[in-house]
Amino acid sequence: MNDFPEIFRIPMADWIDAAMGWLLSQWGELFDTVGKGILQFLLYLENFFLWIPWYVLVVLIGLAAWRLMGRWWHGPLMAALLVLIGTFGYWNLAMRTLALVSGAVILSLVLGIPLGIAMARSNLLESVTKPILDGMQTMPSFVYLIPALMLFGLGKVPALFATIIYAMPPVIRLTNVGIREVPHSVIEAAEAFGSDSWQVLFNVQIPLARPSIMVGINQTTMMALAMVVIASMIGARGLGMEVLLAINRIEVGRGFEAGLSIVILAIIIDRLTHALAERQKR
Repeated sequence: MNDFPEIFRIPMADWIDAAMGWLLSQWGELFDTVGKGILQFLLYLENFFLWIPWYVLVVLIGLAAWRLMGRWWHGPLMAALLVLIGTFGYWNLAMRTLALVSGAVILSLVLGIPLGIAMARSNLLESVTKPILDGMQTMPSFVYLIPALMLFGLGKVPALFATIIYAMPPVIRLTNVGIREVPHSVIEAAEAFGSDSWQVLFNVQIPLARPSIMVGINQTTMMALAMVVIASMIGARGLGMEVLLAINRIEVGRGFEAGLSIVILAIIIDRLTHALAERQKR
């Protein structure tokens, strides 16, 4: 036998299980309270998207595509793609998916942009945070579902937290990079005119780093959308659930329609956010 010696085994799984058990016993009520607040936030978003008449949203997307992407035919094309989702019968599910993605992106930006700014202002924080971000991006996405499920149970809330963990690193990294790439001479000039560190940050560094931050927002949004199928495994309703049901029942047509609807949402969101990022560079 060529087994690895048992004496050298590190019981990391046992340690993690014990830590999760301690968290649940000591902070269970806090997680319940946070979960309820996050659920209400998601329900408000979902109800808002479901409240908007489909034709209004189609027109708004068409106008946004026309204004941001620069060609007149981009508007009708994006609008037609959105209408295609409705023709499959997946409009409401698409709005539920959009609500989950929007919630994940909003919270990712609220948490990620300040952390990226803090990393840009501290080399020590950057050196500590980068390995954590590497782990967040390389860890199999299914793993995120386990602690989220244990802390918040089944449903939208654990799906949201798993999506945030998976999608947040790009906006943190690109905010950090964008601020660090601001020329030092520009910062010195602002300081010479009497600006303090906060004025330099908000009036010089963030405006000049905006194109990089916008690219980070684009990447975070796309990664959040890529997580919806996996999130459906713990009860997040939407297009991902349709794909999962189609896989379980081997319904090829149903899976293709739901998968194509996710692709269409991804194309629309990617093109609009990319066009917005390009505008920031001009």
